[in-house]
Amino acid sequence: MTIAVLGATGMVGSRVVGEAGARGHRVLALSRKPPGQGPNVTPVAVDANDPSALREALTGATADAVVLTVRTLPVDQEFLVGATRTVLDVAARLGIRVLVVGGAGALRSPEDRGLLVADNPAYVPDEWRPVAAAGTAQLRACQAHPDADWAYLSPPALLEPGDRTGRYRRGTDTLLTGADGRSWISAEDLAVAVVDELETSGPGRHIHDVHRIRHFTVVHCDESPGLAAPA
Repeated sequence: MTIAVLGATGMVGSRVVGEAGARGHRVLALSRKPPGQGPNVTPVAVDANDPSALREALTGATADAVVLTVRTLPVDQEFLVGATRTVLDVAARLGIRVLVVGGAGALRSPEDRGLLVADNPAYVPDEWRPVAAAGTAQLRACQAHPDADWAYLSPPALLEPGDRTGRYRRGTDTLLTGADGRSWISAEDLAVAVVDELETSGPGRHIHDVHRIRHFTVVHCDESPGLAAPA
């Protein structure tokens, strides 16, 4: 496949670029300051703050899928939602799939499915609520765009750099915890889940599938029954 990664120099985006390239996919690394060219990786300079430039870059990318991994600190919800809508608009017109790597705040709480993680102080302290709220608003922007072929991947409560084990457990729209009670995954294993999803779904396979899962999550798993990706 040809995979465009928007936010290619971020914690998640850089690892998705590396994972996809290592598996032999052609990767278009889109970023305001893109990384250097590597095996199977083509850097593309684009500013996600510029909708026109973003449309031009994605239209010229001839990608099979777009992975959106953009984040801002301090959080800028208006920018995040605007960039997401632009990507969805372009993807709908071109007929390509979008995989949004969003936030855990959009998930349901495991002990109370009526309570979003973003509103649950057990998982999101007050200082992180704007970040969680922005991720939830991003998911709502996706849900308001039925013409686009999209999926939204929420990481678990803790996402940080670590090791690539290739082991994870997948769920739908409720926060997952591991056997140790922790809700976490390494950015490297999240990238494995991203590329697994793209390889499994394939270009265009979900467009007319009314039963497709739009929102899903993953968590680290010490034992992997069939979920380990090729090393």
